[in-house]
Amino acid sequence: MTYIQLSYSDLALPALLVAMDGVLSLVLRLKLEKQLAIATVRMVVQLVLVGYVLTFLFAAVSPLWTALAAIIMVLFASREIVARQKRRLPGVWKYGLGAGCTLLAAGTVTMFALLTELRPDPWYHPRYALPLLGMILGNTMTGISLGLDVLTNSLVRERAAVESCLALGGTRYQALLPIIRDALRSGFMPIMNSMAAIGLVSLPGMMTGQILAGVEPVDAVKYQLLIMFLIAGGTGLGTLAAVLGGAHLMTDHRHRLRLDRIAAERSE
Repeated sequence: MTYIQLSYSDLALPALLVAMDGVLSLVLRLKLEKQLAIATVRMVVQLVLVGYVLTFLFAAVSPLWTALAAIIMVLFASREIVARQKRRLPGVWKYGLGAGCTLLAAGTVTMFALLTELRPDPWYHPRYALPLLGMILGNTMTGISLGLDVLTNSLVRERAAVESCLALGGTRYQALLPIIRDALRSGFMPIMNSMAAIGLVSLPGMMTGQILAGVEPVDAVKYQLLIMFLIAGGTGLGTLAAVLGGAHLMTDHRHRLRLDRIAAERSE
């Protein structure tokens, strides 16, 4: 199959589409042009750098380098989770909850896939481990950030109802259960939408890339199904751990609501 090689100059014309979005933001006064410019520059720099890093990692095939890259990915995912919160947890929990739940979910699911289904040789080969972790991590990060955001905002909004339930003798988990359910629904929604639309509305990049590379469509579908099952499992596990952990932090052993543990709402 013919390989179509792109030069940097070939990217100039498509980049004008991003510039068009910036112009629309200016004309409509959306005030998104600065964020769009920063995101575009970050994307370019990050992708160029990661291309060189992956080239080194794929050649080295070292468990230490692979583990270091995975830890860095988890830390950046934790940072993005914090950045998306309107109301943040204080102190070490601001990053610790997101990082811990992300590592637990994405790490566990990735290890499960490498050791049971894919079985590369060696099992920690970065050519398989890091792309798989990246796909699971990105979706898990979205689920956790949405779940925590709904949890903290709902606790502030429904404070009177929660405290009334506690005053009537309810436990902290009984009082927070409706809010926990809403937070979990929000965290699960993106992956559920992706699973429902895949193949009809969207054609996943990995499956399409394999077909273009000459893999039989049925085999490509099997790999894509495996990835989607892993992503769904990682998202569910991470969102559940984060929401339950956040609910536990927002109350104490005396079954009191502790909104003082939520930082003040950030101004836009």
